[in-house]
Formats: sequence, structure tokens, C-alpha cells
Amino acid sequence: MTLTKTISPLATFDRVESRVRSYSRSFPKMFDKAVGATIYDTNGKPYTDFLAGCSTLNYGHNDRDLKAALIEYISADGIAHGLDMFTDAKEHFLASFEEHILKPRDMKYHVQFTGPTGANAVEAALKLARKVTGRTNVISFTNGFHGVTLGALAATGNGKHRQGASTPLSGVTRAAFDGYYGPDINTADLLERQLSDPSSGVDAPAAIIVETVQGEGGLNAASAAWLRQIEAIARKHGALFIIDDIQAGCGRTSGFFSFDGMGLSPDLITMAKSLSGMGLPLAVTLIKPEHDIWKPAEHNGTFRGNNHAFITAAAAIEKFWSNDRFATEVAGKADYLADRLGAIAEEHDLSVKGRGMMLGVDAGSSEHAAAICKTCFANGLIIETSGSFDEIVKVLAPLTISRQQLAAGLDTLEAAFESAMGTRRAAAE
Repeated sequence: MTLTKTISPLATFDRVESRVRSYSRSFPKMFDKAVGATIYDTNGKPYTDFLAGCSTLNYGHNDRDLKAALIEYISADGIAHGLDMFTDAKEHFLASFEEHILKPRDMKYHVQFTGPTGANAVEAALKLARKVTGRTNVISFTNGFHGVTLGALAATGNGKHRQGASTPLSGVTRAAFDGYYGPDINTADLLERQLSDPSSGVDAPAAIIVETVQGEGGLNAASAAWLRQIEAIARKHGALFIIDDIQAGCGRTSGFFSFDGMGLSPDLITMAKSLSGMGLPLAVTLIKPEHDIWKPAEHNGTFRGNNHAFITAAAAIEKFWSNDRFATEVAGKADYLADRLGAIAEEHDLSVKGRGMMLGVDAGSSEHAAAICKTCFANGLIIETSGSFDEIVKVLAPLTISRQQLAAGLDTLEAAFESAMGTRRAAAE
């Protein structure tokens, strides 16, 4: 009799892939299919996706119209890689972006195609701000996350990621984000005081870079008034005002931009993640024309011409942003999500953080949050944490998720909180 030795397919990853991997440690399953807000493992088990590629899949997995546009383009032997040459796919994206995103908001920006990740867009923005102003210092904020390449990492607050640099991270001064010292201290006033005092030790900045809602930093949401004050401070002190809209944008927190309706006019805007519409790599830096002083190829990247992403990005803009219907639907789901998370938080004397469809519950500790996420995964829900101590259970469901599936996922989350908090209460007793 011959015995067949069964080897887990995950063994290949342990044997070959770098230990730097992270999400697979929380979700140790092999996945092979995804549609809408559902991802399937190789045994056919469905999981509701409340991670959505960390806000890369705002329109869900494999949207049928985006997929059809890409298949048609590939089938016609469309250009796949074009560096920064002129292609019909790029023209289509730029025209759609101008028509449906920029013009309705009376925004005039040049679109710079950077390398394919958000960090590339941030690197370009910081370099350009320094080039425009002739200064080197950048103001970023506590708990901010802007990427892990060295320039972007210098502006990132997360200690775990900063430690990975193994080299000094310079050129950035850290300021306190809105609410960092509690509700009674206006941190914008503190920054203004420092920049107005020639002996504060803070060099005149080239730029101030900020997220309107800090995704990795713990779903800290800045008020519109505070953001307007930060922009005014940038103007007063000759700095460029940069909004990093990589995770909070593309409908995640309000309109297309996370700052829609706030009366803000950033000099530079960084975008990536859901911009491509379908999870394909695409990142851009939006530049006010007067600041677009790049010389040819001063900042470039081999994969800045991802024509497949141009196709799906244009399809997403035309499908979801040609009128207000989608934004209205998302706002309704956001209200429902806020109500459900508010009830969970109230039941366990916790708090809700974030804005729009970028909300979470502060579970009080990393241990509680990890236990909740682990229980959710065992019961078919993929969800992750954020925050300084990974204490926030963070909901990033696709914006296209049905109300029924959203409700079922929140039922699973509610039960996981009850399990974790019940354990906590029993231990306390």
C-alpha cells in the first residue's frame, strides 16, 4: 500500500516568498476568485471582503463593465505598455477625468503619471514642492501614512514602517493632527505659532502634506475648518498645500475627492489605489499648472504608462461619476454603516472613528482588535486593523456592496465584538 503525502499549497509561500508579507499572515488561505464584495478560497468558501485591497477596490472585484472594457481593449491588441507616449487609452482617461471630475468642480490641474504606487505619487509631490519653493523642509502630521519609499516614509509617522528604513529619515517636521491633544486644543494654532516664531527651530516649509482621514493612522478624521486653517497657514508661509487622497479618495469618504465641498484648493493632490477602478496599478499627482515646472524626465518611472489601467479608470469614471447617483447611494450606505457601528460601540462602551465608508470601531487594544478580526475571518468576513497600536477594527467594504451583504457582514462583526468583549468582561470579573 502506498501512502500519498499531502503537502499544503501554502508551503510554497513559506519556502520561496519573503517574510515581509503581511496580510497573508492574517488570512492564511489560498484565494482564487472574487466577484463584487465576495472573495473565494480554493475550496469554494466565500468571504465577504471588508478590506477591499485596502481601499483599492472601491468598485468591488471584477466589475462587469470595467472587465468588459479591458477585455475588449486587450482583444483588439491595444497598447499595454507605452512609457509616457501618447496613446488612445491615455487620451480617453485624461478626457474622462477632465470632463467628469475636474470640470464639475472647476478644478484646473495637470495630471502627472508617476510610478504605479501611491508612494511614487507622494515622492513626486514632495520633490516638486521642494523644486518650486527652493526649500527642503516638509510638514507632515502625527499618525500620517504616505508610503514606505524613503522620501514618503520620512513623512510617515508609523514607527514599525520607519524602523524598516534602517537609515535616518530627514527633511520632515512632524506637527500634531487635528484632535491629537484632545478636543480643547487647536493643533493648527500650535503649528501657526511655531512657523511664525523665528526661534521655534522649525525651518520654513516647502510643503504641508495631510490626509483628510488618516487610514493607517487610526481613522482620524480632520474637520473641514481645521483643514481650511492648515491650507491658510501654508499660503501665509509660502508652502505648497498637499492633500494625500490615496486611501480616502475615489468616493471612500464623500464625493470623488475626500475634500469635496470643504472649500479647499490644494496645490498638489496625490491619488492611487481605486483610481484605476479595478485594482490595476495606477498613481497620479495632480498639479496646479503654475507649479508644473518639471523638466522632461526629471521624475519618471518605467510603468507610468499602464494603458490597461487607463482603460478601466476611464470606464469607472464614466460609470460611477458621470452623475450624482452613485455618490448618493454611497452616502446612504455610509449612514447605515455609521448607525450599525455606533450601536456596536455603544454596547461595549467604545467609540467610532472615521468618515463616510471609511469607518471603524476603537476596540480598546490591539489584542481585542486582533481577536475580533480573527473571529470574523473564521466566520467568512475579511477585515483588518489600523491605528498606532492596531486597536481600530476598520471597515473598508467596497462602495458597490449591496445593502443586504453589508448588513450580513456587520452581523458577523457584531457577533465577533460580542465574543471578544464578553471574554474581556469575564476576565475582568
